[in-house]
Amino acid sequence: MTAPVRAAATAPVAAPGAVARLTERLASLVGADKLITDPVELATYECDGLMQYRVVPALAVAVRTADDVRTVVRECAAAHVPFVARGAGTGLSGGAVPQAAGVLVVLAKMRQLIELDVPNQRAVLEPGVANLDITRAAAGHGHYYAPDPSSQQVCSIGGNVAENSGGAHCLKYGFTTNHVTGLDLVTPQGELVELGGKAADPPGYDLIGALVGSEGTLGIVTRVTVRLLRAPEAVQTVLAAFDGTAGAGAAVSSIIAAGLVPAALEIMDALAIAAAEATVKCDYPPGAGAVLIVELDGPAVDVAAGLEEVERHCTDAGAFEIRRAADAVERARIWVGRKSAFAAVGRISPDYIVQDGVVPRTALEEVLSEIGALSAAAGVRVANVFHAGDGNLHPLVLFDARVDGELARAEEVSGRILDLCLAHGGSITGEHGVGLDKLKAMPKMFGPDDLATMMLLKRAFDPQGLCNPGKVVPMPRLCGEPAGHHSGAHPLVESGLAELF
Repeated sequence: MTAPVRAAATAPVAAPGAVARLTERLASLVGADKLITDPVELATYECDGLMQYRVVPALAVAVRTADDVRTVVRECAAAHVPFVARGAGTGLSGGAVPQAAGVLVVLAKMRQLIELDVPNQRAVLEPGVANLDITRAAAGHGHYYAPDPSSQQVCSIGGNVAENSGGAHCLKYGFTTNHVTGLDLVTPQGELVELGGKAADPPGYDLIGALVGSEGTLGIVTRVTVRLLRAPEAVQTVLAAFDGTAGAGAAVSSIIAAGLVPAALEIMDALAIAAAEATVKCDYPPGAGAVLIVELDGPAVDVAAGLEEVERHCTDAGAFEIRRAADAVERARIWVGRKSAFAAVGRISPDYIVQDGVVPRTALEEVLSEIGALSAAAGVRVANVFHAGDGNLHPLVLFDARVDGELARAEEVSGRILDLCLAHGGSITGEHGVGLDKLKAMPKMFGPDDLATMMLLKRAFDPQGLCNPGKVVPMPRLCGEPAGHHSGAHPLVESGLAELF
């Protein structure tokens, strides 16, 4: 999709000629064949999956080993040159956008599955391993890796760790943080450290918990140890069609209230269904204003009993058609529409903004109604796809950047959707992260003391402010206020931290 260019946040300024000298030094230390300096090749790394923000890095290094990463980071620190890690580039918050006068550390070639330890239900991986490849490797041993982002065929485990990615099955099994037991990290000073390992609950402070979801701002992960789960005895998937999202939402509330915990509860509205049909021909029930996908797994007897109850709740909520997947092929057919939804929207709109707000399940119906009102008032279409079980909304705000004013209206609707989520006791992001995209929304969710505390953690890991700078925690100039004119004593300014980023 086409998109307007947004500049990345500012970073510490290196001395004139620092990147050129760094390039020469890295060529001798890690090999010139790993350096990317051609402007055309560098342009391929200018953005991640959120294409509104684009910056071409001064240098990219396609690292192959943890020693490569350590060398690059150590040299960047010595030269006071900012650096950003990048995996598969599928992120949706601008978290992997480079610095114009910085180095991009490309981890895509570090994709070795180091160890598959089935007896201990662990896998040890390099950060470039694709999410789905973990399950493919473990499947022959009766195991799988639970977190399953929609981009799981291509997104890398390193990026999943950075964003604390979830997926359709996070309702029952949790996010990436619930499945990582060990990390090897190159600190922003260039030191390689090991955190955790295969043990379930290592003693001491939970540094792994701090790093998972830190969006690459505290260091670069070079090895990940993840938890594998035994494949369930039975899996059953149901597709229920409703006249609209209200009925589907009511079914979700009823299912959860009954004490059932499905592996997944996913809703798509009419516009999202239309996009999926146009792209992958998923053959959902004609005339559906919304579909609810429910997946149950576990012991066969429990799944069978739960299936009957789920179908009853769907019928009571107004489902006009219910389909049970008869086998794995039909189950995949049901899921293909949901898994392809983001990309599919490109068939019905040249541009779109992917939002990622969260609301309590009980607020789903009201928030969806308010999103519909926002959409109608602004004349901007919104396709809704969401993890209904945990209230994680993914509204896709559609626009055409070639038409004057459409981007501004889309951004206004997008921002107001986040305001709605906060007004209902929710969050500005569930799994896509803050990155660059949601910086201005952070002060709406957190007070000055909260943001100052986050910056203290950042500074503890990264005192020079070189590691993925300008992401996650906003500076006063990014909160809608002109630089140097912040009213009152903002803790970030008062503490002197603001000058670092």
